[in-house]
Amino acid sequence: MEASSWDALRKQARRLEAQLDDQMSAYRKLISMKSDGSENDIESDIERSLKQLQQVNSQMQTWVSSGGSEVLSHTLTRHMEILQDLTQEFYRLRSSLRAKQQHASLLDLRDFDRAKFDVDEGADSSDQALLKEQAAINRSTGQMDNVISQAQATLGTLMLQRSTFGGITTKISNVSSRLPTINQILSSIKRKKSMDTIILSLVASVCAFLIFIYWMSK
Repeated sequence: MEASSWDALRKQARRLEAQLDDQMSAYRKLISMKSDGSENDIESDIERSLKQLQQVNSQMQTWVSSGGSEVLSHTLTRHMEILQDLTQEFYRLRSSLRAKQQHASLLDLRDFDRAKFDVDEGADSSDQALLKEQAAINRSTGQMDNVISQAQATLGTLMLQRSTFGGITTKISNVSSRLPTINQILSSIKRKKSMDTIILSLVASVCAFLIFIYWMSK
């Protein structure tokens, strides 16, 4: 690969990060306003940009794994952190919007119940109980969505980190025969990689469990 390829990837990553900042700003403004359905378009745009940035980071990851310097590795780590922050912020904002929409829906239902109560006072006791139950379910669902979203973002970051350590381990193995002292460093990295594997497995298990609970609660 030529140096210009790395520069092009960095330029593309910075462009996507700036684009996501603008999209997030528009999304925040939308949340503060009354929902008109346009949030679906913005959410689709943000998800598309996040996916593109993930792909660019993966290409940069391949560059670093194939022999990039420590400076390039630090640069990649920074871009990975930015992606994680943007992803978590998007999930947080989306959960907030969903909670707001559910709250508005419950208010509309409550207004309907009040109108019905004016017509027939004896008919709304069961509706009130149903409204409370629905509110509790909606709160639980919103909280579960937020937890799952954060777990998915963390899982993606751990997978990228695991891939990074794999590439570094391969490069160190190539020179360990000439530099015996590298063996100690290699052992430490292998232990770190094993720990990351355990953490990744635990996060994946928690995600699967939360998704199962989420679907059971519906």
